Amino acid sequence: MSDRVYADYNATAPLRDEARSAMIGAMDAVGNPSSVHGAGREARALIEMARRQVAGLIGAAPQSVVFTSGGTEASALALKGCGRSRIITSAIEHEAVLAAVPEAVRLPVDAQGVLDLDALQAALSGGGADCLVSVQWANNETGVLQPIDRIAEIAHEHGALFHSDAVQAAGKIPVDMKAAGVDLLSLSAHKMGGPAGVGALVVREGLDLKAVQSGGGQEKGRRSGTENKIGIIGFGAAAEASLAALEDWSRVSALRDRFDAAVRKAGNGARIFSSGAARLPNTSCVSISGARGETQVIAMDLAGIAVSSGSACSSGKVRPSHVLDAMDPGSPDAETAIRVSIGWETTEEDIDRLVAAWCDLYNRSSADQQ
Repeated sequence: MSDRVYADYNATAPLRDEARSAMIGAMDAVGNPSSVHGAGREARALIEMARRQVAGLIGAAPQSVVFTSGGTEASALALKGCGRSRIITSAIEHEAVLAAVPEAVRLPVDAQGVLDLDALQAALSGGGADCLVSVQWANNETGVLQPIDRIAEIAHEHGALFHSDAVQAAGKIPVDMKAAGVDLLSLSAHKMGGPAGVGALVVREGLDLKAVQSGGGQEKGRRSGTENKIGIIGFGAAAEASLAALEDWSRVSALRDRFDAAVRKAGNGARIFSSGAARLPNTSCVSISGARGETQVIAMDLAGIAVSSGSACSSGKVRPSHVLDAMDPGSPDAETAIRVSIGWETTEEDIDRLVAAWCDLYNRSSADQQ
């Protein structure tokens, strides 16, 4: 048994063996992919192979893939390079979207965290020719899945473009960009077992994209800067491995359900967010009444379990979750939630330890409140 249980896949997933091997091999390819000599052509061929691998994961054409430094840059490029002046998004988007366009219209969600489609219709009622709708495929905190097909349909009915942040969804559930009607799709390698610091914006064929970062005109003029060759090759290998392993997430889902069952059995002081909606197979956002999220994270860490507070920001400070507050405005549960996110390396023994540690924490917290 490992000394620690890692249950924070939604923050960053373990590096897949396939990605590690591909990156080690790529370190010997010295050429700049923009160079026309043999070494440059070799490097270019490796990047184009990775482009095909990433495209294959989400049902897109390889030429649609624009490599970026990660999901944050990919979403910023979509929002700022789409050519639309009005952005419509949801109240529960990742900060990568909300901070990029603070002036965006933020639509409400229901108590499960699912977008209010009537509100979307109303927001587009005046016409959408100048609009981009941006909605996550899957939420990073609760795991809730949005009705992507229907959102795309509504956006297109009004002439709007549709962008989806699929950073959490891709590699965990089937994602077919073309079938869903998505115009722009954001991806991040380290959420699916690739390296951190590389991602992609996938752009529907025929859609113009204005570069936000100027320079040497790499990525067909859509994103300048010498490509992160080693990272991109690791990304491609992780994408291919993720596609091949999609069926394993049913096993992960069963493990997650075992944890959820323990939470439900605990009592009225425990809550599972978005339990009534479709969710990612690996994600549970749970709260213990009266116990602050950061306190729970520390207690679980001391027990050898790595989880996160859904409200943790990049500085390491903690604030009430804007996602949970949007689902249940004013509820104190926004401050008492943690996120458990498991994955392909999670075992039954890991879940046993996770359940035991969480139940012990719940019982101690309940006793303190009596």
